Amino acid sequence: MSDLPAYDYLAVGHVTVDIMPDGSPQAGGTVLYGALQAARMGLRALVVTRGVPGEVRELLSPFASEFDLDVQPAPETTTLQTSVVDGVRRQRVLAWAGEMRDLDLPRSRVLHLAPVAAELSGRVRAQADLVGLTPQGLVRYWPGPGGEIEMRAPSAECSLVASGCSALVISEQERRVCAAMTEATLAGGGVVAITAAHRPTELLSGRGTLSVPVQEIAEPVDDMGAGDVWASAFFVELADGADPAAAARTAAAAAALRVQGSGPSAVADGRAIAARLAAT
Repeated sequence: MSDLPAYDYLAVGHVTVDIMPDGSPQAGGTVLYGALQAARMGLRALVVTRGVPGEVRELLSPFASEFDLDVQPAPETTTLQTSVVDGVRRQRVLAWAGEMRDLDLPRSRVLHLAPVAAELSGRVRAQADLVGLTPQGLVRYWPGPGGEIEMRAPSAECSLVASGCSALVISEQERRVCAAMTEATLAGGGVVAITAAHRPTELLSGRGTLSVPVQEIAEPVDDMGAGDVWASAFFVELADGADPAAAARTAAAAAALRVQGSGPSAVADGRAIAARLAAT
């Protein structure tokens, strides 16, 4: 049996139907943005998700040639309604595909644990050279169908997930509730990145703390998925041997390019990211 990884990048979590403020549906989920970014950087990518198989495949049909897809059947596909109130994005859960169980994952270079709606409640058994975690789905809570998403501290079991991670990426808003995860990742020798929109990204590791500036964006269009793209590019660069600061600079370029367009189609390829880095 070959020891070579079956995929370069494997993302696990719910693909979502995002109902935008104008009422239009759009494909979403960290797994989508993350896998697209990895694929467009030249990696063989796989998305493992849960939902209504036909609905998920139709939703992702514009990107079908870019990555492989494995769908656990469920009665519903996770559907999130997005609104903007006083400049703050809010989301409600209209449908939920449920927990992802009995995962039999192939070996990969990068395993991206990418929950968005409490679908990964415990450890995931898999073989990977680098395990990256974006834990927003582990700190999200909503009071039943139609409920607005709130943040709360994850369970102790969820916090344990972080102890085996090479890299953890959280937002400044998630920092307080992810304190235990941050400590667990650092204790295991991993790196933690704390993104803060237009402000510098903070990198924590056993070597101390670094601050990495983000790139200025003259005319931002849409920031949906920008954090997911940042995390994906960061994990890929770390797996390729880059130091955290260099990986964060590449991630910032990828996120900046994403924000200059609209939706998943705006995810940039490796050549565009390299050009932006060279120009800045």
